[in-house]
Amino acid sequence: MGFKVAIVGATGNVGREMLNILSERRFPVSEVVALASKRSLGTEVSFGDKILKCKVLDNYDFSDVDICLMSAGGDISKEWSPRIGAQNCVVIDNSSAWRYDQDVPLIVPEVNADAVRGFRKKNIIANPNCSTAQLVVALKPLHDAATIKRVVVSTYQSVSGAGKDAMDELFAQTRAIFVSDPVEPKKFTKRIAFNLIPHIDVFMEDGYTKEEWKMMVETKKILDPKIKLTATAVRVPVFISHSESVNVEFEKPITADEARAILREAPGVLVIDKHENGGYITPHEAAGEDATYISRIREDATVENGLAFWCVSDNLRKGAALNAVQIAEVLINRKLITPKKQAA
Repeated sequence: MGFKVAIVGATGNVGREMLNILSERRFPVSEVVALASKRSLGTEVSFGDKILKCKVLDNYDFSDVDICLMSAGGDISKEWSPRIGAQNCVVIDNSSAWRYDQDVPLIVPEVNADAVRGFRKKNIIANPNCSTAQLVVALKPLHDAATIKRVVVSTYQSVSGAGKDAMDELFAQTRAIFVSDPVEPKKFTKRIAFNLIPHIDVFMEDGYTKEEWKMMVETKKILDPKIKLTATAVRVPVFISHSESVNVEFEKPITADEARAILREAPGVLVIDKHENGGYITPHEAAGEDATYISRIREDATVENGLAFWCVSDNLRKGAALNAVQIAEVLINRKLITPKKQAA
């Protein structure tokens, strides 16, 4: 018998992607329930060849639901995830609400799947920030081989990371520029079309933004608290896929060829790295794909034991929806949960 799965935030970019991925991966479901806010009651979403009508979260009973994939923002997750977890339903949350809670595992299955064992404390498991997820998938095998001391990362993050309204704004501004109409920023602080914005999330007292802080703290929790990391997060006029320029300093020597060989064998990673025109991955090519792509691997002669590389992944998939579904698969494959109906 399959598992009953609820998707909270089913009408959003990530929620729809969760439904697609559940179908693509033939996740063992007995039933899928699409949940959203009152204003989305009755909105239709696709699950494989089926059409689901959204129900309202506010009055839904989770007592017979096995897994809840939560993608409705931090405030809703803070209110609802503990309630859902109290009904013995495992919540896999895509917001930042629970990532830094010591009683909530923060999981990227290719990196720290074993840490999922602590999920019963609150019946909540956290998904990392989209930019962190692809970064740690790339760093983990290199850390195992040569021990990372320090990471400097600059992100080039697509507008889909800020939601559907942000994607609409990029489209509308691009069209306006071509026909000489006025361009008015709404979702972003400045024009995003044909521009870059070095500002994602709110500013903190030390001058970093919350997005940059998330990468620092989450990498330590997922991978190793000893790793030092500094980040600059930049929004770019790309619809889907986040890119990162990554510079890593190691304790032990490691060559570019060694790193290339290690990454080629790593789970979730695809290396596309030819020293020729087009011998690298771009965000356009990574959109719709599950892998974290690595290109431009090279040695950094300015530090001892240094490497630099380029990293690209679909932020709606590995950065959010896919990672959440993979966490659910870990729970099932390790027999950490069983269907309620079967157990009854």
